[in-house]
Amino acid sequence: MSSSDIFIGEIIGTAVLILLGGGVVAAVVLKRSKAQNAGWVAITFGWGFAVMTAVYMTGTLSGAHLNPAVTVGIAIKDGDWSNTPVYFAGQMVGAMLGAALVWLAYYGQFQAHLRDPEIADKPADAGPGPVLGVFSTGPEIRNVWQNLTTEAIGTLVLVLAVLTQGLNDSGKGLGPLGGLIVAFVVVSIGLSLGGPTGYAINPARDLGPRIVHALLPLPNKGGSDWSYAWIPIAGPLIGAAAAAGIYNIAFA
Repeated sequence: MSSSDIFIGEIIGTAVLILLGGGVVAAVVLKRSKAQNAGWVAITFGWGFAVMTAVYMTGTLSGAHLNPAVTVGIAIKDGDWSNTPVYFAGQMVGAMLGAALVWLAYYGQFQAHLRDPEIADKPADAGPGPVLGVFSTGPEIRNVWQNLTTEAIGTLVLVLAVLTQGLNDSGKGLGPLGGLIVAFVVVSIGLSLGGPTGYAINPARDLGPRIVHALLPLPNKGGSDWSYAWIPIAGPLIGAAAAAGIYNIAFA
């Protein structure tokens, strides 16, 4: 795979991932959405299908990492970091693009939700805004070590599943069967481990859309919760490194 293939593939794949994953959250939480209040199960399956769609779409182009944690896990497994910056760059651009597309697709619902008197009349502060959850994650209980540990554990499961079951013949990305397996692993992580933090398990999935939330001209949007933003970055990277270490010790 060339650097240009990796960069373009990761932009497209991560954008689709965030468009469909963030889209299901918007569908469930925003007012005037036909899927409002569909619940956590809808969100977890929506994210799983988002992973599957993005992987099948771009697997042959870039290997469909779509996640810096996956890229780090594969790099540690192989001892090859040469394409890591290209993967990271494509993932961040794609994540921001996907978040912007969610905003466009649900533009009217964002306006209706944020102009509702229950939200519009609340004083603004630097904490999590009322629609931040469409873009990025946040904990139900703010405990730094628990939140960090939860993200690390969830990502360890994801990356170990990728390394043991999901890679293509080259070992550099997800294969056809691997895309399906990993999609169901993501659903399982969401159902079983998503409750405490919203299971970012992907630094680009959280940081890119959080930046977009901060930049978008949304009325009464509130803060982007930057004090929490490092946890969905550090936790998944720690989990990915642990998963690669376990793989190299137990499976290689």
